Amino acid sequence: MGPHSPRRYAFIADAVSGGMAFEPEELSPEEVTEQVDSVIEDNEVVLFMKGNELMPQCGYSKKALALLQQHRDDIETVDVLKATDAYREALERHSGRETIPQTFVDGEFIGGSDILEQLDERGELAQKVGQ
Repeated sequence: MGPHSPRRYAFIADAVSGGMAFEPEELSPEEVTEQVDSVIEDNEVVLFMKGNELMPQCGYSKKALALLQQHRDDIETVDVLKATDAYREALERHSGRETIPQTFVDGEFIGGSDILEQLDERGELAQKVGQ
């Protein structure tokens, strides 16, 4: 498989949730970072979470998703469970944090579930996510 093989750079659409996943264990750390960069750059609102929209696998991911869905229905979700460590490392380069979930809006790191909750309580979340 060459460096520009479609398989190496292709996103795998999650047929159930409509979210995205990729297979980082087949990629170098640099390639994982490129994939994360691409998802962040190509979508207005991205939530890196444990699980997917239909089955969040942790309370924090579930809370973050619910808060975002109050204001938007076009959230791109990425399930990090298939390669949590690779995602943590790649996301830390963007946000300075390793914790999951992480939300990005227009390429800017917003925060995890606690920050989203604080923004919502202050009435700022709707404006922050662009709706």
